[in-house]
Amino acid sequence: MSDGELEELARDARSLTEIAKSTLGLEIARRGLGISLDDSAAGHEIPAGPVVLRRLSWLPEAIIARSVLDSAGIECLLPDENTLRMDWFWTLALGYVRIWVQAEDAADAAQLLDQDWIEEFAVNDVGLYKQPRCPQCGSFDVSDRELVKRLAGLSLMAFWFFSVVPPIRLRRPGWKCHKCGNAWQGQEEQPSPPAQIP
Repeated sequence: MSDGELEELARDARSLTEIAKSTLGLEIARRGLGISLDDSAAGHEIPAGPVVLRRLSWLPEAIIARSVLDSAGIECLLPDENTLRMDWFWTLALGYVRIWVQAEDAADAAQLLDQDWIEEFAVNDVGLYKQPRCPQCGSFDVSDRELVKRLAGLSLMAFWFFSVVPPIRLRRPGWKCHKCGNAWQGQEEQPSPPAQIP
């Protein structure tokens, strides 16, 4: 490198590694140049790269989270989306479904995804809908007639290997809470029919 190129590199020494800085300093001293290294980082913040915001179990959950972040104008990536669309058995091997956001957006994105559930909301041409909740812990994270995943997974694997019996899609009767594990049946815990809004 010419002396001018070394001087220009010394002015931007903050972008060099420690080994590169020491090598540059030795070369400047060997040539007898009166150049000092400027490695001050004041006003020159290096932007942080993307960070993993969440690791979710299922791709549909991650797609919903991405839509929430996209609607708020936060750039979001699902780097394993195509792989998991082809074969969802890779979920565990890849460390679940990772949601990546820029480091500066991580706090806002986490706040968006941690919002509380809405208890009730108006549906066009239907009325007011009240979301079901667990009678034991009050959580909204409940499902009705949930798929028995282990049995469904085993039957799907048997279908793939033997191609004899079609996969069984067994569902649990009643409701199940994903927060406390409570299971219940009955009309009183189920959501009431929507009321008409005048």
